[in-house]
Amino acid sequence: MEQDLVHRIAGHPLYQQLKAKRTRFGWWLTLAMMVVYYGFILLVAFDKSFLAQRVGSGVLTLGIPLGFGVIVFTIVITAIYVRRANSEFDELSAAVAKAVQK
Repeated sequence: MEQDLVHRIAGHPLYQQLKAKRTRFGWWLTLAMMVVYYGFILLVAFDKSFLAQRVGSGVLTLGIPLGFGVIVFTIVITAIYVRRANSEFDELSAAVAKAVQK
């Protein structure tokens, strides 16, 4: 019985749509994260003078807010994924579950 259910789910068009959307969205977020993270790492490696610029008249350099921005960006794209997963992806999952239970 379980194998039959697995095959029905895997072959259902809504499941294929869910899998394709989730995978495509995940790759876009991965690409965005890699650009931001590795962009920062490349700045650290090749343009230390840019990151060492002082912000204002204090001791804060540009590298600190940029590094903090990488962390905030990570939290933001995680929230974007969770929001989409809890709405669109969950709705598609429920539709697949309902369709294969018939």
